[in-house]
Amino acid sequence: MKKKLIYSFLALSMVAMVGYGQGEKNIKEKNAMQGKVDEFALFSLTTDLSKLSAKEKELIKIFLEIGQTMDDLFWKQSYGNKADMLKIKDPAMREFAMINYGPWERLNNMKSFVPGYGEKPLGACFYPKDMTDKEYNALTDKNKDNLYTVIRRDAKGKLVVKWYHQEYKQELAKVEVLLKKAITLAEDAGLKKYLTERLKAFQTDDYFASDMAWMDMKESKLDFVVGPIENYEDRRFGSKAAYEAFVLVKDEKWSEDLAKFTSMLPELQKDLPCDPKFKEEIPGTDSDLNVYDVIFYGGDCNSGSKTIAINLPNDERVQLAKGARRLQLKNAMKAKFDNILMPIAEQIMCKEQLENIKFDAFFSNVTFHEVSHGLGIKNTINGKGPVRKALENQYSGWEEAKADILGLYMVTSLVRKGEITNITENDAYATFIAGILRSVRFGAASAHGKANMMCFNFFEDKKAFSRDAEGKFVIDFDRAKQAMEEWAALILRIEGEGDLEFAKEYNEKNGIIRPELQKDIDRINEAKIPRDIRYNQGAKVLGL
Repeated sequence: MKKKLIYSFLALSMVAMVGYGQGEKNIKEKNAMQGKVDEFALFSLTTDLSKLSAKEKELIKIFLEIGQTMDDLFWKQSYGNKADMLKIKDPAMREFAMINYGPWERLNNMKSFVPGYGEKPLGACFYPKDMTDKEYNALTDKNKDNLYTVIRRDAKGKLVVKWYHQEYKQELAKVEVLLKKAITLAEDAGLKKYLTERLKAFQTDDYFASDMAWMDMKESKLDFVVGPIENYEDRRFGSKAAYEAFVLVKDEKWSEDLAKFTSMLPELQKDLPCDPKFKEEIPGTDSDLNVYDVIFYGGDCNSGSKTIAINLPNDERVQLAKGARRLQLKNAMKAKFDNILMPIAEQIMCKEQLENIKFDAFFSNVTFHEVSHGLGIKNTINGKGPVRKALENQYSGWEEAKADILGLYMVTSLVRKGEITNITENDAYATFIAGILRSVRFGAASAHGKANMMCFNFFEDKKAFSRDAEGKFVIDFDRAKQAMEEWAALILRIEGEGDLEFAKEYNEKNGIIRPELQKDIDRINEAKIPRDIRYNQGAKVLGL
């Protein structure tokens, strides 16, 4: 009897030890998940609404409602049923799923963080998950690669093409009602026309007229970027646009200061550091460069890393006819600089060059990144058609790389010409490299991530910077300038020739985080510096 009691006690002790070990593991996992949530600094999206009319404030409320519908639609496109994620019991894991719009970590190469989920489908929910490339290639519908169609199976399992306005009919019916109300409230003629054309676009999936109307909207204090726009979520073919929404209030003073630069685009195009045949197109100058406070992000733009500037429309026909609009999101930009970029610079940059890290340089680099999407070439020089088509799923990464480096080219050129006077060329280069160290923490899964990796590795290979005995970055500004020109020339050639094979091979080899950079990232992470921001937003935050 005594032996049985001893054995029972030992068994219970073993169970208790196992239970304690499992409990400790669960606590660690919970703490780690909360740590991931805490990597996104919370920031409230507000602005001064006192200069707006009563109707403009009512418009904002409507825009917020439509924006939430865009958010719901993006959940459908990206993951599927949002309710699945809301059922997650662990509060931190559930909140992290809301940040990532699903169970895959967007800033960590789309790795699953919710038990029971495998890899995220490359085609998200735009295509059947079991669709093979052979099936897709055999589909003869001319609209199968249209930005605004999804691929589904019919009752017999055959692939069919459906337009967005058919697939998402229920949600878009709600949008239609709200947009009609907004049109009656709009006082600015340009805004009213844009909303009218956008309503038609939601009904037909033809966005050309509304994009053209948006380009002509010059005076409105409000802006509303809404619809299926970017194709980043489709990592399989890069053919499908994802729904998103921004609600914006113009900063008129900052906008006036930047207005003059769009007229200089043709001159800057001529000076691009590349073969003349890759800069023969004349960029449109009927475009504007404005500054806004953003008061709402929804859908694609709110997933993972947050956009701090906008360059639209993407339609090459509109760009060639009217250029593009570049919208700088000043409050979000300042939030990233204060909470992320400057703390990173203090960790990673040598003391002597820390004084070169400035918000005005960060603002300029980001601003002219967006402007630079309009530079270079839109159509290949060898008959391969538009660059977007020729480079297929490589296009987004290379186009972002182009905008990164030509943005730096533009800033340094304008400083040299005396057009930008609040920073130096060295400020631009130092802040650019510190900015890459901010961005590389997003990982290499996205188009922006690939662009960051390729640029960083190119600059390192060209010895544009080195690390001192303490592991701090020391920039060689002369070599950085040379690296900028060589990297720009390479990208412009790849786009101009539509060299898909080279683009893919180079991306696979250089669009990665190398071991030395990983050590830098680890040091930054150990300092508990946020990786990005998330938003407290909506009518209540705005006091509406």
